[in-house]
Amino acid sequence: MDRVSLRRICPLVLLLLFGVAGCDRSTGTGRSGKPRIAVIISTLNNPWFVVLGDAAKQHATQSGYDAVVFDSQNDPAKEAAHFENVIASGYDAVLFNPTDADGSIANVRRAKAAGIPVFCMDREINATDAAVSQILSDNYSGCVALGQYFVKQVGESGTYVELLGLVGDNNTWNRSKGFHSVVDRYPGLKMVSQQSADFDRAKALEVMEAILQANPGIDAVFCGNDAMAMGAYQALVAAGKDKQVKVFGFDGADDVVRLVAEGKIVATGMQFPKLMARTAAESADKYLKGERGFPQKTPVTVELVHQANAGKYGDYGRKEAE
Repeated sequence: MDRVSLRRICPLVLLLLFGVAGCDRSTGTGRSGKPRIAVIISTLNNPWFVVLGDAAKQHATQSGYDAVVFDSQNDPAKEAAHFENVIASGYDAVLFNPTDADGSIANVRRAKAAGIPVFCMDREINATDAAVSQILSDNYSGCVALGQYFVKQVGESGTYVELLGLVGDNNTWNRSKGFHSVVDRYPGLKMVSQQSADFDRAKALEVMEAILQANPGIDAVFCGNDAMAMGAYQALVAAGKDKQVKVFGFDGADDVVRLVAEGKIVATGMQFPKLMARTAAESADKYLKGERGFPQKTPVTVELVHQANAGKYGDYGRKEAE
């Protein structure tokens, strides 16, 4: 290649290099010139998390940021790839719904090391030195209330099953522990099966079908989220046992709130995803504008939803709120 050709190519190479670097690592600004916030969600295969992600994006956008939602599909490897992308692209902040309480810590610490603050929503990580703040439902207390209502509706004797969520998620165990802190006081209430359905409706349907074959005479099922409650209810309807077995969920998903109002599902816990998303987005905005001193954990109260008060709830919150 002659020197003339090199002279023609070099400016093009420099232009390409500057074009790639055009997204300022220090500000994360993209083509629009606005700073950017990444919204990384554990899975969008659940309407509840879709609401969480959409609300986080909406509030970040309203505060003047470009916001992009990333779906980790409950896969830690995909989550790690999202963080690599976010760090390389120089985003300003991350609103984060983790896939794993322990496994996600490294991703948050990598972002922190790159100067990108992370605000956890709904799901927590088992570290207090990584995320700026974690906005979390009070899962334990919410399930204490559900456990009390469970005993009231089922009675002090009977058989039940429990469908657990993801075993690596603290929400799974906080909900289970809150529920059992009440129900285990009644020796007449016997848990005949406890299985994970990964917070997934389709898997809950399959798991519940298998449980019913082994335990056809159960009285109730406690589900660690509403997606599993819907799957369990679907299995009970197919088996002709939906009027025999009482179903309890947790989340406040619209489809379950409607079934609670109709008396088909007994109760759920409303945990306000829109409120958590708004709090996380507002906290990120304040942080980026210089505010510090955020609490490591901000609990959000969970409210018991049953047939008598179900009319007050809808659109993933209270009808008069948010």
